[in-house]
Amino acid sequence: MDTARLSRYVGDLWDAEIVPQLVEYIRIPNKSPMFDAQWAEHGHMDAAVRLMETWARAKLEKLPGATLEVVRLEKRTPLIYIDIPACGANGAPTSGQSDDTVMLYGHLDKQPEMTGWADGLGPWTPVLKGDKLYGRGGADDGYAIFGSLAALLALHDQGIAHARCVIMIEACEESGSYDLPHYVDHLAARIGSPSLVVCLDSGCGNYDQLWLTTSLRGMTGGNLTVQVLEEGVHSGDASGVVPSSFRILRDLLSRLEDPSTGAIKPKELYVDIPPHRVEQAKHSAEVLGEEIFNKFPWVEGMQPVTDDLSELVLNRTWRPQLAVTGIGGIPPLESAGNVLRPKTAVKLSLRVPPTLSGAKAGEFVKQLLEKDPPYGAKVSFDLEKDGSGWNAPALSPWLEQAVDDASQHYFGAPATYMGEGGSIPFMGMLGEKFPKAQFLITGVLGPHSNAHGPNEFLHIPTGKKVSMVVAEVVARHGENGGKA
Repeated sequence: MDTARLSRYVGDLWDAEIVPQLVEYIRIPNKSPMFDAQWAEHGHMDAAVRLMETWARAKLEKLPGATLEVVRLEKRTPLIYIDIPACGANGAPTSGQSDDTVMLYGHLDKQPEMTGWADGLGPWTPVLKGDKLYGRGGADDGYAIFGSLAALLALHDQGIAHARCVIMIEACEESGSYDLPHYVDHLAARIGSPSLVVCLDSGCGNYDQLWLTTSLRGMTGGNLTVQVLEEGVHSGDASGVVPSSFRILRDLLSRLEDPSTGAIKPKELYVDIPPHRVEQAKHSAEVLGEEIFNKFPWVEGMQPVTDDLSELVLNRTWRPQLAVTGIGGIPPLESAGNVLRPKTAVKLSLRVPPTLSGAKAGEFVKQLLEKDPPYGAKVSFDLEKDGSGWNAPALSPWLEQAVDDASQHYFGAPATYMGEGGSIPFMGMLGEKFPKAQFLITGVLGPHSNAHGPNEFLHIPTGKKVSMVVAEVVARHGENGGKA
């Protein structure tokens, strides 16, 4: 493999075609179904699919025998399915075995707008500033289909052999991927048994080297509502007689979370952290230093929950943590009268350890919050989502060597390993379905990229380098015959 030629090919394709395509993709407000119940009627998801489908079909002409289908199961979000035959060193298709398959995964649905975007920026307003492309979804992870095809096209440019490749781009990931198992079952005979799974929907600790994701937390969550009255009443008349719904809710949350430290209280929501993951966390802390917390937009005077850097890494990768992501029943400040409100509701997002069942965690939390409500208040916790996490199997020697070589070739630094605090439900499902598969989980969501929040951006040089890494690893997989 001529790595310099591969770098030029991928870089030129990104500059000439991929970045312009991502600019148009960012303009499309194709929010995930959880955030747009009328996604089908609005047509934005179909628009995003058409954009990617049109570009991909044109590129498949350079990949002999490749096919693309937009698969649509009734009442479910669409899925882009691309099948690229195994290719010999001469560039011609070969009869690749079904158990010698590389699966490349990404998603095209997006998180909602979020407030706080800087002047001139916005979720559906693509803005190029230097080597960053701002806007919702470019990094999380609209680039995945483009990066995957760029990698395979770069191999064909040099006539480098590779195994059969299947690309799957779903449209429900930000809602918990609840449609995806139906597609995997529907396409099972066509997918076969992948020996390598590549996912480009993860993060990176910095932009200086390749970061492999070793684990992902699961999650559960829903809406907690506390009601004390049928309607609001004068606070001067009721306070001291009617318990505040906010106070009751605060009390209920303290069953789950220590209000002083933020630590989750129930031992049922913890797991024993594997020793090698603890060691990897320590190494990641040494590599990143204070960038572990400096990447966040702190207000002046704020500090992280501890000054132990390795503990910060473990907190965000292997320990349960709670976030309140929405609130209801409370009027805005400018229209808040002297009223004791009838109810308070919050949306809870609980990240759970990689090896803990998301479904069981959700049921446990529901029982914890609803039992014995203070003062007999009406308390309900409506589970909205759950997904188990994922702990990567040990890397085969060939893959460990391949990713380190590729990181050196394109980043000029060794690969680094770290768990991620977010969730990719697909990984847990694939881990169960294909227990013998190897996994390459990486991404471009590095410092300040702020996925899901305001000012989200794609770091274009990292997108290019990740595409190059994927190309080299797929080639090395082909050399190895897909064996562990």
